[in-house]
Amino acid sequence: DKTVTLALKRMARAKGTRQRQARPITEIEVAAILATTGDRLIDLRDIALLLTARDLLGRRSEVVALEVAHITFNEDGSATALIERSKTDQEGEGADRWLSSRTVKAIVRWLMASGVESGPLFRAMRKGGRVRGRMNPEDVSRRFKAMAKRANIDATEVSGHSCRVGMAQDLASSGAELPALMTAGRWKSPTMPARYTERLSADRGAVAKYYEQRG
Repeated sequence: DKTVTLALKRMARAKGTRQRQARPITEIEVAAILATTGDRLIDLRDIALLLTARDLLGRRSEVVALEVAHITFNEDGSATALIERSKTDQEGEGADRWLSSRTVKAIVRWLMASGVESGPLFRAMRKGGRVRGRMNPEDVSRRFKAMAKRANIDATEVSGHSCRVGMAQDLASSGAELPALMTAGRWKSPTMPARYTERLSADRGAVAKYYEQRG
């Protein structure tokens, strides 16, 4: 309806259309979290969850959907994880993505300590440490916030997307171009990865280079 369309346009002009971005969990935040997280069973799960989400640039729904059988361990200590279905893969073609040896070690520690051998990789837990069924996607945000607070990181904007944003920024900082970022994060459009890394792009932009050359 034309009246609704005009009202939405007025709202956009008044409020703006820019979405708030989750606080990134980059390698710097990871180091702080690893240094302040204990070795309780829930801690082992949370560290494995965090590192897996970063390596996969995983959406929270993708990470909690992982099964033990989706992880294929390599001889060099790394692994691959099968993401069976995602927001941009509704037909379930699936995508294999790489996991670092650091992440694999964290996953193995969690599996050995929890006794999980099959089924959902990341499990919900009762207060007494009892392992239950598959984690809910909403739990991912809460656990990331809890780890951030323990590491004295402002957790106000930390969310289930924080690892995805943080890894995208780390990859861009290391020289990854936009097409490579889109492949890593399974984006069909360049809009979101470009937004996630726009501050880095600004630091490397024409104005930044101008002042850098001036010394």
